[in-house]
Amino acid sequence: MTSVDQTDLDVANRAANAARSVILPHFRSAQLDTDNKLVDGFDPVTIADRAAEQAMRAVLAEHRPDDGILGEEFGETPGSSGRVWVLDPIDGTRGFISGTPTWGVLIALSDAQGPFLGVIDQPYIGERFSGDRDHAQLVGPHGISNLRTRSTRELSDAVLFTTFPEVGTEEEGRAFHAVSAQVKLTRYGMDCYAYALLAAGQVDLVIEASLNPYDIQAPIAVIQAAGGVVTDWQGGPAHDGGRVLAAANAQIHAKALEILRRT
Repeated sequence: MTSVDQTDLDVANRAANAARSVILPHFRSAQLDTDNKLVDGFDPVTIADRAAEQAMRAVLAEHRPDDGILGEEFGETPGSSGRVWVLDPIDGTRGFISGTPTWGVLIALSDAQGPFLGVIDQPYIGERFSGDRDHAQLVGPHGISNLRTRSTRELSDAVLFTTFPEVGTEEEGRAFHAVSAQVKLTRYGMDCYAYALLAAGQVDLVIEASLNPYDIQAPIAVIQAAGGVVTDWQGGPAHDGGRVLAAANAQIHAKALEILRRT
């Protein structure tokens, strides 16, 4: 098992700072150009996405040259250490081009067991959520605080976030709505900031589908460090993406998982 030291977190923070510096000049810019990755549908990418990943890769090349990299925009770079940095320069590009501060920079460090360090950074708000196997914290305009998930036990008391119906199939949507029908409040379209709020003890559940590894590995590390649970819809590992259930604690996770499994 790979251990985490402050140096790994320092490198992650350096990478997040580098991404911030190149992204913010483009946010809410009238001159922002957007390309579409899809022929059928809309999956936007901007100059800010590409520049941010390049900036993070430059930091890693200097400080962790033996580690591998998996990034959304520039793919996989093999390493020799058995460790991989998983990068999403702007998770929530749809929100980014719409001017909402729900997007974020995602950085994870993984080994064969999955992600063990994660950073969710929201540059415009100035909030940085981080977690490893020992500790989770938020650094932001109001100082530094520890992250701890909520203790909600009943679905009828739970707050649920998702990007449905923007992603996922109709079948997956029906499974999501079966859980949504049981909770107190459902909110939509929060991108990676939903996972940050779960780690911060503001919400109880996030349910999504059609995710890639770079969408979820950083949230997994942060949420688990804060006391939460993240699996796929069968209760297995979620670090390869796909269908994801993130929960504040094991009890409410089990209740949501039961509905997803049988729907």
